Amino acid sequence: MYSKEYIMQRNNIRPKKRLGQHFLTDEEIARRIAGLIPKDELPVLEIGPGTGVLTQYLTKVHQNIRMIEIDPRSVAYLHERFPEFRDRIMLGDFMELHLESLFGSQFALIGNYPYNLSNQIFFKLIEHKDLISVCAGMVQKEVADRISSLPGKKTYGITSVLLQMWYDVEYIFTVEPESFNPPPKVRSAVIRLIRNGRRSLPCSEEALKLVVKTAFNQRRKTLRNSLRQLISSKHGIFDHNFLSRRPEQLTVEDFIALTMLLT
Repeated sequence: MYSKEYIMQRNNIRPKKRLGQHFLTDEEIARRIAGLIPKDELPVLEIGPGTGVLTQYLTKVHQNIRMIEIDPRSVAYLHERFPEFRDRIMLGDFMELHLESLFGSQFALIGNYPYNLSNQIFFKLIEHKDLISVCAGMVQKEVADRISSLPGKKTYGITSVLLQMWYDVEYIFTVEPESFNPPPKVRSAVIRLIRNGRRSLPCSEEALKLVVKTAFNQRRKTLRNSLRQLISSKHGIFDHNFLSRRPEQLTVEDFIALTMLLT
């Protein structure tokens, strides 16, 4: 059995800037992240396994697991390191992956997510909220702060509202740059999202997204001004107390109520 280091060297595995790769090197952090997914209760999809630092812990407790990796060299390395999971390691782009046919049931999503793609990944999560019941992993700290932020904070914004609409968000812990190769220029954080009990909305989801995005695109203005284009005389709500507030002052439930007033 060849060593991990030998297989990495032979497959020329190194972080690639164009892919936004920063390989996690702290084994204890990887173990803690892997522990955020309930043991054997759900199939698991890992995004961007890279050098397998997280994979090694996931495969110990999850047999129904698949991995998707965009870097062909990493895939070749992972095939050697985890031969028993060879047919579960996919070469491809998560953003192009057809999730409905992946497991045929609800599953958990996990990974040390590429910082340049994390927002896209979370918006795809929302699109597949009825399939993905748990999402855990590492993101840039700034992104974690936004996702987990509560109303009234400067970090509260579009992703806060749209994700918290469907998931309970936990900020687990902060990770310093020294835990990576190469060290990123920013701090990182581990988060977990667990699907909440909301199964539908009393308003159009697309209308709600439009209200939220329009409101936060001019977050310094009151909603009366930022949503002016969505307010017409037939609504008769120009003096509603919602509209005297700024978007960061509204809860998820407030945004739902506001959307119902506007549509």
